[in-house]
Amino acid sequence: MEKIEAIKPGPKPKKEDGSDDRRRHVDPPNKPKHPTLPTHLPPKPKGK
Repeated sequence: MEKIEAIKPGPKPKKEDGSDDRRRHVDPPNKPKHPTLPTHLPPKPKGK
């Protein structure tokens, strides 16, 4: 039987120097916890 592995939510990865990885984005409610990360904005609807 195969072992099932799931993607687990967790803390943002840190670089070797201890700062947050800038490639990650953070949702607006969690912005105070990660002030250096850019905010994730929802996609804008296409069309009119």
